[in-house]
Amino acid sequence: MSQRRIRAVYMRGGTSRCLVFHARDLPPAGPERDRLLCAALGSPDPYGRQLDGLGGGISSLSKACIIGPPSHPGADVDYTFAQVEVGKPVVDYAGNCGNCSSSVGPFAVDEGLVTLPAQGYTGEFAVRIHNTNTKKLIVARFPVEGGEAAVAGDFELAGVAGRGARIALDFLDPGGAGTGRLLPTGQARETLGGVEASLVDATNPLVFVRAKDVGLSGTETPQAVDADRALAARLEALRVEAGRRIGLTGSAAVPKIAVVAAPAAFTALDGARYAADAVDVVARVISMGNCHRAFALTAAMCLAVAARVDGTVVAEAARPGAGDVRLGHPSGVLPIAARVGRRDGAPWAESVTVYRTARRLMEGWVRVP
Repeated sequence: MSQRRIRAVYMRGGTSRCLVFHARDLPPAGPERDRLLCAALGSPDPYGRQLDGLGGGISSLSKACIIGPPSHPGADVDYTFAQVEVGKPVVDYAGNCGNCSSSVGPFAVDEGLVTLPAQGYTGEFAVRIHNTNTKKLIVARFPVEGGEAAVAGDFELAGVAGRGARIALDFLDPGGAGTGRLLPTGQARETLGGVEASLVDATNPLVFVRAKDVGLSGTETPQAVDADRALAARLEALRVEAGRRIGLTGSAAVPKIAVVAAPAAFTALDGARYAADAVDVVARVISMGNCHRAFALTAAMCLAVAARVDGTVVAEAARPGAGDVRLGHPSGVLPIAARVGRRDGAPWAESVTVYRTARRLMEGWVRVP
């Protein structure tokens, strides 16, 4: 059988990897596009390895980004995120990926989709990105060297070996990205499946529960969380019920569910030890049925916003303070700057800023049957 060639770039964005396409090189949104994305990444794979594609068998390595001309007057490019399920022929567009968002600005520069100040430009540059999944704007700020996105730098990202050029991502007005409201039910806390939970929607909708209420400390390894099938079933039931309450049903990607706990000492996956005073909150997040090895970035941003909203279980667990929220997660510590004010008497998320690195790994054509 002959195979179709489709131009693509394979990139690492933060702690995820993704295939990045020009929208012009793919069919319009619909079943044919989804079939191509599944085939490119190797889904569905009942063995969970995506051996016949470029995916890595877990949610953070089974992603695609589609970049096209801007449909928003304040943006330079449109960006659509696609989460491809590993074991099913399903592509989910219900939410965004913060890690993959970090690959969009460098891709836009290297592909000539934005105009630099001068030929061979060297200096900081900003790309305004319209995420079509959430209808939100993201500003990516990063260094450019000789007209290309810089790769070398001294920024170290927990969960990624080595150092790289720092990419600042400003998520503007991130509240209500999936449901239209920062607190989708209008409450900071409610009872869900017999436990107290907070349903918060900032960059992506999440349901937060106390770790201790589901039999966890909050510092478990992802492998230990994944090995407890009874726990997995309970968390999935809570997630599905939360989705029903906020009008997001049928998606395996959102809302995500996270467990949170007060600051505690823990050992990261690379063996590094962190003291309790190095973090403001510890948490674990479940994405597509698996505990993330490095906290999903949109989930981390939602957590940071929730930590600044009075009454949530996250604010209850987090160390009080006005600076960055330092999140302890399986791969280390992630600082997130969340600015939350009030509008019309209700909490309002002004912006969230995080820092990532990204790298172009391969370019050419992906082949699909």
